[in-house]
Amino acid sequence: MTDGYYLAAFILVSALATLATRLVPFLFFERHTEHPLVQHLGRYLPAAVMALLATVFLQRSANWGAGIPGLDALIPGILVIAVHVRRGNALLSIAAGTIAYMAIQQTGILTGGY
Repeated sequence: MTDGYYLAAFILVSALATLATRLVPFLFFERHTEHPLVQHLGRYLPAAVMALLATVFLQRSANWGAGIPGLDALIPGILVIAVHVRRGNALLSIAAGTIAYMAIQQTGILTGGY
């Protein structure tokens, strides 16, 4: 198999697998939306996932050896919370936090510069 065919087959299989993982839950849960377990997961899972993502972000992305440990990640995190509480727009709060984090990392403001 040549490289072009291999790449096309890989992309096709990846696309089908992605489509299946997105489509199957909707087909399965269509009849079970009133089930207490599904309602419980829908109520608490989004907050749990966000807490997990925030924990992993702070653990892996923050510079804990800096003068003020973790400040380079805590500032964007606090900004995300503040924007979301004030505006209630998830996309806006994520964008604000991402821009703040990248600005801090690229300029080196809190790490002493490059």
